[in-house]
Amino acid sequence: MKRIEAVNDFVIKFANVNGSGSASANELFAKAILRMGVPVSPRNIFPSNIQGLPTWYEVRVSERSWLGRRGGIDMMIAMNPQTWAQDVAELEVGGYLFYDSTKALPPSSFRDDINVIGMPVTAICNATYEDPRQRTLFKNIMVLGALSVLMEVDAAVIEMLFSEQYKGKERLLESNVRALHAGRSFAKDHLKAPIGLTVKRAEAVGERIFVDGNTAAALGCVYGGATVCAWYPITPSSSLAEAFEKYCRKYRVDPATGQNRFAIVQAEDEIASIGIVTGAGWNGARAFTATSGPGVSLMTEFIGLAYFAEIPMTIIDVQRGGPSTGMPTRTQQADLLSSAYASHGDTKHVMLLPQDPHECFQFSAVALDLADRLQTPIFVMTDLDIGMNQRLCEPFAWDESQAYDRGKVMTAEELEAGKDFARYKDVDGDGVPWRTLPGTHPNKGAYFTRGTTRDEYARYSEAGPHYMYNVQRLLRKFATAATLVPQPVLRAAAKKTRLGVLYFGSTAPAMDEALEALAADGIHLDAMRLRAFPFAPSVREFIAMHDHVFVAEQNRDAQMRTLLVNELDIDPSWLIAVLHYDGTPITARFITQSITKHVHALAVAPRRERIV
Repeated sequence: MKRIEAVNDFVIKFANVNGSGSASANELFAKAILRMGVPVSPRNIFPSNIQGLPTWYEVRVSERSWLGRRGGIDMMIAMNPQTWAQDVAELEVGGYLFYDSTKALPPSSFRDDINVIGMPVTAICNATYEDPRQRTLFKNIMVLGALSVLMEVDAAVIEMLFSEQYKGKERLLESNVRALHAGRSFAKDHLKAPIGLTVKRAEAVGERIFVDGNTAAALGCVYGGATVCAWYPITPSSSLAEAFEKYCRKYRVDPATGQNRFAIVQAEDEIASIGIVTGAGWNGARAFTATSGPGVSLMTEFIGLAYFAEIPMTIIDVQRGGPSTGMPTRTQQADLLSSAYASHGDTKHVMLLPQDPHECFQFSAVALDLADRLQTPIFVMTDLDIGMNQRLCEPFAWDESQAYDRGKVMTAEELEAGKDFARYKDVDGDGVPWRTLPGTHPNKGAYFTRGTTRDEYARYSEAGPHYMYNVQRLLRKFATAATLVPQPVLRAAAKKTRLGVLYFGSTAPAMDEALEALAADGIHLDAMRLRAFPFAPSVREFIAMHDHVFVAEQNRDAQMRTLLVNELDIDPSWLIAVLHYDGTPITARFITQSITKHVHALAVAPRRERIV
């Protein structure tokens, strides 16, 4: 029987049911390998509703630090009868199937091209524990113990993780260690170990940290000076607001008085939350909300008001599957158009596109600066894959000497000195007017904030020239934004090529691996990672330099491609969509296969002819 042989380079997937306690045991497995110096990239795939539905936990182990999904499974821990056939089918030829053999299964349940490992986990737990809850929870720890033997994961590392998790709870610590070693003892006595997939200590993690994007974004908001957060719970963004509150209670409470230097409001709905953020931004506070696609849909009227009245605010959109309720616990990049053009009428909003938790931290802080400087809503477009899954990334860094950029705020001294204040007048040519904050001066600098048309001095007007002046000025502001947002990152191919690829956000780690695989097959592509909208001039130049450019994204309708065509006036036939939208994170294998297929078609097609 063929078997996959690999050291520190494999994909393992745990199939279980929601509410079984498997998630914490699975996370211990991933962290133990990480503690052994081997990079991991775990992804929790869980149901959106009741306990007992299928859940999966996929761990990519890669000493080379490939952090995207590869595609294919080398070992399946199949503990859920509901998804048995699907789970077995996912295995690579020569892969390993670990299952609970308490109940005998017919030969037809297995494949003859995989390696089957049975352990009567339920029978062992039933004989060891009387309490039903303990039987369920410790079953997962016993499996962890067996895997540590089969794959040579250091048990001492797992025990150290237990001691950290159950510090001060010695009874729980002892019972978990006992279950771990029960699983190890069975594997040593009854299973052939090690298998072909093993873990060896390495030094490949370095100084990188292991954190999820929602936590990183919350900390970025703290460092970026946010003092107001208004939100309504929605998967997958809720943990971001919760993390912000945790950090504020640690860092934003006056040590002398005990008073909070922050305001966090869980509003009655998304409409109320964005209304609070709008009011706070108008009043001079750095304010944000965390939401997802359905929340953005409800917020659009206030977003339009903030855009036209020119009120700073930050919206962190942790994207999920849509439309409507869609797939609340699955990931997509499908809010691009709804966010870029949120609200009715002619609107264009700045979007930042982080690729990992490090950029979630960085871009959340940058967004607060940009909102003040541009006096407009700023979207940070993360997604469930980045937001809710822990990822290795570079440590966060912050320049303590950095001053917040509050933009063009006219002071009382300037008003007193006679400086002309016209709230909606472009005096600097960048489209951004001067503003005052409420209470700046007792009788100067006041204006009426309105969502209707007005002249340069904020006086109500329905005159066409006044309206056109304002909306054209807003376009100039948008052009200014293109010079201020994070610029795209270019990665040149090793050989000269007429092909390019554009990608962004959580697609990045899979794309990094796919580019290397494609180059190994003789397909070389120049690559550009987009980090913001509006697009920098270099994006148009990149497209013009190539005969065909692939645009990889995780949605059905090629929304990024649409933005590129609309905003840069690009011939659509130059841009070839690579689309992944089943709700799971895109894989390197999918990108490689899709682009290879297109390249073969392009080889026999006229240059710059659209390929359908």
